[in-house]
Amino acid sequence: MNELVKYAVHDDIAVVTIDNPPVNALSPGVPEGILEGVQRAVKDPKVRAIVVIGAGSTFIAGADIREFAKIVAGEAPPSDLAQIILQIEDSSKPVVMALHGTAFGGGLELAMGGHYRVISPTGQVGQPEVKLGLIPGAAGTQRLPRLAGVRLAVEMCAFGEPIGAKEALAARIVDRIIEGDLLTGAMAFAREISRKPFRKVRDRRERLTDVDPVIFSSATDKARATRKHQEAPLAAIEAVEAAIRPFERGCQIERQLFEECLRSNTSKALIHAFFGERTVAKIPDVPKETATYPIRRAAVIGAGTMGGGIAMNYANAGIPVMIKETTQEALDRGMKVIRGNYANSVKKERFTQKVMDERLALMTPQLTYEGFEQADIVVEAVFENMALKKEIFTALDGIAKPECILATNTSTLDIDEIASATKRPEMVVGHHFFSPANVMRLLEVVRGKATSKEVIATSMALGKKLKKVAVLAGNCRGFIGNRMIHIYLREAQFLLEEGASVEEINGALVDFGMAMGPLAMSDLAGIDVGWRIRQESKHLEKPGVRRPLVADKLYEMRRYGQKTGRGFSWYDENRRPTPDPEITVVAEVAAAEAGIARRKIAREEILDRCLYALVNEGAWLLGEGIALRAVDIDVVYLMGYGFPAWRGGPMFYADTVGLDKVLARVEEFGKTHGTDLWEPAPLLRELAAAGKKFN
Repeated sequence: MNELVKYAVHDDIAVVTIDNPPVNALSPGVPEGILEGVQRAVKDPKVRAIVVIGAGSTFIAGADIREFAKIVAGEAPPSDLAQIILQIEDSSKPVVMALHGTAFGGGLELAMGGHYRVISPTGQVGQPEVKLGLIPGAAGTQRLPRLAGVRLAVEMCAFGEPIGAKEALAARIVDRIIEGDLLTGAMAFAREISRKPFRKVRDRRERLTDVDPVIFSSATDKARATRKHQEAPLAAIEAVEAAIRPFERGCQIERQLFEECLRSNTSKALIHAFFGERTVAKIPDVPKETATYPIRRAAVIGAGTMGGGIAMNYANAGIPVMIKETTQEALDRGMKVIRGNYANSVKKERFTQKVMDERLALMTPQLTYEGFEQADIVVEAVFENMALKKEIFTALDGIAKPECILATNTSTLDIDEIASATKRPEMVVGHHFFSPANVMRLLEVVRGKATSKEVIATSMALGKKLKKVAVLAGNCRGFIGNRMIHIYLREAQFLLEEGASVEEINGALVDFGMAMGPLAMSDLAGIDVGWRIRQESKHLEKPGVRRPLVADKLYEMRRYGQKTGRGFSWYDENRRPTPDPEITVVAEVAAAEAGIARRKIAREEILDRCLYALVNEGAWLLGEGIALRAVDIDVVYLMGYGFPAWRGGPMFYADTVGLDKVLARVEEFGKTHGTDLWEPAPLLRELAAAGKKFN
């Protein structure tokens, strides 16, 4: 046996234990070790049955995803998991798979190679490969419909959502739920069935008769509506449909479809995104052993949309939090929103009333700084006004204990200038949450020139505790996300002024895969919010360079977006947008003021100007060291700005297009619209010339 799989015999039952922490992934050596254990048990005359179980907190959470990338790169041979499962299934002694935690992906495929499956009450099973742009590749699409029926198999393979123990039992995926100790119960079950005849899952066909073809057509319609441009859901449906054929032929079809998905840009992008979440946690000059400050009590200044959401994050993590406002009315309003958010979650059964009460009990709403001297971190979340923020940080400097982290939620302002209001700039850091802060997973951690490594390490660890994906950014106007989005929204407004409609601009980006169009994003965020940010940073604008005019005109017209029912679109009481002819008039006036002749604009130009503006600005950020890696930019846009995960992020997308093509288009726009707006980043030129990629 290898060190990843252990073997033992308990009287007449052999126990094969997978021990590949943290999640018992099917890394090289694990499937082989399981097979070796089964074969060893078959040869032992004392053994009547075999139990396969996972050590630690889970059975098998899935394949080792790193191996997929190696296979595509030609650095590893194709997986032989399917053949190993066949050999396990051919065991002459019954094999009982004992599931707890998660049996996902290859873990469920292996479990279905056993003759029986038992599960703990909290266990889950699933085929989530589609979330990585893949389908099951070790006969998962062939065995699952033989156990669960075609309808559920299609749903699980095409959409990737897991099911719990009770549903798995009802679907006949598992044979028994084991209360109490799983191993003890699994061995008792193995003894119970050891003298009975057993069948291989691949030989079962009773659930494959009289299959309604509507199952497949309905799933296809759903996939096309909800998983636009993605190949894997449709491939999964096709593979499950092939289960109606003989097992060997169905496996051939599944394998062919799996190979096609594995080599697709979609799968590469989703795998890039998967590893990106883990990569961004690594900061070259902040080693893992860097000391961190304990965060036992927090305080938030501001109970508005952002402050309230940030406070909820702390309470959700079990950290007591003080919430300060300047007036009782504002404080009451903020707490009402918080209670409403929690009540909505209780109504939707995300958690119980008891949990809601516990979280609210962790919050202390107040109008003074009383108790702030006990806080381990204070997060300022007032509106974007430098003078106000500096006033607050001056006050905090005189109140907070020396080891207290002073964080600002600013989305654009200079961290170093804010820190200058204190005598402890090393303790000042940006914690840029994204709205709604209690929902969005991204946290930009912004490093000032004096921010200590210990504060950075604490911030990154705190992000994880708050269930955020923390990405480190350097200090500049807008940091990573908002510096780039400023350029993206600029081009969207320019396109509007030049002749494209709001619907054409938003529609092109939504069809590309963005969660919403750029002008719809402005309406959601608030045109008034954008106006205030521009007022704070006007001194940074280059004189004589064209700037968008429409948003300022909408602000003057008090068209603030969704909140007022008017913005770039008209909104009904349910905030559904419809075209507003008045916008065309506003755009025409803006074009006339800028001396621009309006024209018909092709969808391709809309996409290229918006997307390549993002990419080129991202390349500037990388060259300046504001972003550590291209993947950091990608994760910011995947987590915070609705960029489609199946395209991998703006920098990964540029890699798939080809940086030489991106550069050529940027240069073309520079000739047409001016290099002040479209100067290619040196890094983009360098990589394109060398035939290299960002990632």
